Amino acid sequence: MPAATTPAAKTERLLNLVICLLYTRQPLSKARIRTAVPQYGEAASDEAFDRMFERDKDELRELGIPLKTEPVDAFFDDETGYRIDQREYALPEIAFEADELAVLGLASRTWQQASLGGPAAQAMRKLQAEDVERDTSSVLGLEPRVRTNEPAFEPVKDAVVQRRTIRFGYRKRGSQVEQRRVQPWAITSWHGRWYLTGQDLGRGAPRVFRLSRIEGAVTVERRADPYDVPAGHDPVEMIAGTEDDRAVQVARLRVLQGAGNTLRRRARDIGDEGGWSDLEVEFRDDDALANEIAGFGPAVVVLEPASLVDGVVRRLTAVRALHEGAG
Repeated sequence: MPAATTPAAKTERLLNLVICLLYTRQPLSKARIRTAVPQYGEAASDEAFDRMFERDKDELRELGIPLKTEPVDAFFDDETGYRIDQREYALPEIAFEADELAVLGLASRTWQQASLGGPAAQAMRKLQAEDVERDTSSVLGLEPRVRTNEPAFEPVKDAVVQRRTIRFGYRKRGSQVEQRRVQPWAITSWHGRWYLTGQDLGRGAPRVFRLSRIEGAVTVERRADPYDVPAGHDPVEMIAGTEDDRAVQVARLRVLQGAGNTLRRRARDIGDEGGWSDLEVEFRDDDALANEIAGFGPAVVVLEPASLVDGVVRRLTAVRALHEGAG
């Protein structure tokens, strides 16, 4: 049975390897490590284990973990062993000033409703386990929220962290879906939206991608060449330089009476008939308006423009397919 390759399985394997090497008094040979770490035992062959172990060693060192290479036997150097020096691995005593604790607490609360809420909460629990208590009183009344409800967020974020080339379908405003092959550099929130910056390999140039316009699965290329993020890369500057001043458009909507209050507040009412209201709403961002309208379900029907109709239909179709798959 081949070893699991999901991000969660890889993280668990690396954690087991760290535990194995951290709590041994003597260097462990590759054979003993393969026996001690369950995921290595699932490798299909010796060659597959060797490749996996070499990648894991490199990744631990990139993370700053002091992995030592030493002879298994001090009198014979014909067999290499591995261990982690506890003295180099241990953190010094952690202490924070009051204002630093306030920022940490605020950051953890910022991520509560987002996909990184779990890691943020775990980080705070680890600090509390070391008797480091966050200061909540100084940030009362200030409660920001970072939302990451784009389906592409998790795989894109993982690709940025791991520097893995990815492929995905991308729909530019007013055009069809195109396949993109990208070396991701950074994922950034700007003006309430999430963006990916990176090298578009198909076009041979840096590009900015809005996550809400990524359609379908994000695929990681396992055999792609390694790459480095350009020194001094500033994703915010790059994003700001590509955002255009879009012309104001007008959407014609038919809204069920008693529904769509957020739309009604900024719309011009052009008539009521049979329990429905016809509204005109000005907008610049078709993705944002399509997300809002789709949230009302059948209570709001888009009449014009056609690009907005298409955007809402695609979102509702995706939701229906998700529920049908869950059933």
